[in-house]
Amino acid sequence: MSSIWVALILLIAGFAILIKGADFLVRGASALALRLSISEMTVALTVVAFGTSSPELVVNTIASINGSNDAAFGNIVGSNIANILLILGIAGIIYPIASGKNTVWREIPFAFLAGGIVMIMFNDDLLDHTGAILSRSEGIILLCFFVIYLIYIFGLSRIVVSDKPEIELLSLPRSIIDILVALAMLLIGGKLVIDNALNMAGYFGMSEKVAGLTILALGTSLPELATSAVAAYRHKPEIAIGNVVGSNIFNIFFILGLSALIRPIPAPASYNSDLAVLIVASGLLFLIMFTGQKHTLDRWEAGIFLILYIAYIAALVIW
Repeated sequence: MSSIWVALILLIAGFAILIKGADFLVRGASALALRLSISEMTVALTVVAFGTSSPELVVNTIASINGSNDAAFGNIVGSNIANILLILGIAGIIYPIASGKNTVWREIPFAFLAGGIVMIMFNDDLLDHTGAILSRSEGIILLCFFVIYLIYIFGLSRIVVSDKPEIELLSLPRSIIDILVALAMLLIGGKLVIDNALNMAGYFGMSEKVAGLTILALGTSLPELATSAVAAYRHKPEIAIGNVVGSNIFNIFFILGLSALIRPIPAPASYNSDLAVLIVASGLLFLIMFTGQKHTLDRWEAGIFLILYIAYIAALVIW
């Protein structure tokens, strides 16, 4: 068997291990949090959101430690673009995505702000005078924004809601075992993914950055895709869009911030086009909430999202 097929099999195995590890993490950590008397809503908005983004976290941490900064950047920005254009596109075609006022006026603008802040940081050296680089101090600033977001989320958790998430209550030993197994699976899966994705990228003459924007981004976004698609199918649109927007905020402020803290990320001008796509996609999501049916991503609008994503991927491959 040729090396490229071995790399492909190991890459698929790595993604499968990552996704299953994220599932174990969500189940075990959610049950443990409930045993510590943390509300179900708080668990849903923090632990579950962390769980669906844990593949991006692990892959980026390993990439940063290995010095694969282009892959780390591409994974986060590519995942966020895929979350909006691809995942919401698919979910919106399954069932129109209606959004609450908090999502429209607070969370979507916050996700838009996240992209704008990173764009500014990648083009401004006033903080560290280190040139075109996302520095450690800028990574700390991103993490501070993440703390602000968590404070907002915990504020929301005090609001009484009628549709609470269903969380399986496990025994304490089972919860701890699930968490430990999840951590091991995430580490193993993350190592398989980053190594074999870069091997395949080299085989096809693909840059690290493009590999991050495509292979890594699509693979690590599978938990968000599954969550939003199932939520749309079950006619729970707020979960579908909340999962995506929350993941995008988490990815930039926490994961990209942590990646820069581990190892500063060089910021060549070529990054700007992908950041621009992310900002435009976030802005378009906000504007679409006021076209057609108010505060709703209609099926025809979701179709436009899918077309835009296909065009973006085609442009990456061609150019």
